[in-house]
Amino acid sequence: MKPFHQYFDHTLLKPDATEVQIMHVLSEAARYGFAAVCVNGSFVRAAAEYLQEVDVKVASVVGFPLGASTSDAKAGETRIAIADGADEIDMVLNIGAVKDGRWDYIRYEIHLLAQICHEARAKDGGPVLLKVILETCLLTDDEIILACQMVKKAGADFVKTSTGFSSGGATVRHVQLMRRTVGDALQVKASGGIRTLADARAMIEAGADRLGCSASAAIMEEYAAAE
Repeated sequence: MKPFHQYFDHTLLKPDATEVQIMHVLSEAARYGFAAVCVNGSFVRAAAEYLQEVDVKVASVVGFPLGASTSDAKAGETRIAIADGADEIDMVLNIGAVKDGRWDYIRYEIHLLAQICHEARAKDGGPVLLKVILETCLLTDDEIILACQMVKKAGADFVKTSTGFSSGGATVRHVQLMRRTVGDALQVKASGGIRTLADARAMIEAGADRLGCSASAAIMEEYAAAE
């Protein structure tokens, strides 16, 4: 098992987030050595500059939070984020297309973004990673399974539970279902509603490789106190 702090994507995606708040989140990420910081696209360049000499990656959201923008718009967002220094892209799946069963469209869109990401390089020299947000609270179990299978076929790197901006966040049951579906072929990110050490441990035990949290620093303090 990797070090506990390496499970966290320290996250600030609120629409009213200020530059001062973003800088505070970046300082926390650097202090704790989190896996990544996840921010909206307008903050990617500042985050990349701040973390340039630190082993913390920058993740940017794409098609966020609804997933309903066009494939070309998502591709454009992805290219801009990578040019600004993003090491990872968290894209929102087109949820309506899942409901419609438009699997060819979904595969095309994910594959398009995966190609853009994998042709680029993160600051560690590896490819930029692509995470696909399913918004599991809006999907049935069968839709989650089919979506995970399509993400795998399309060549992304992660399946992710939630944006944190819909009707629900990550659940242990959904993380377990995603892990069973993708096996070892993809990584799994749980996000949304993970606020305590108990929450974090439950998601890791369920099979999560990453945790998207705004409460990462508080969880690390709780973890240190418990050791």
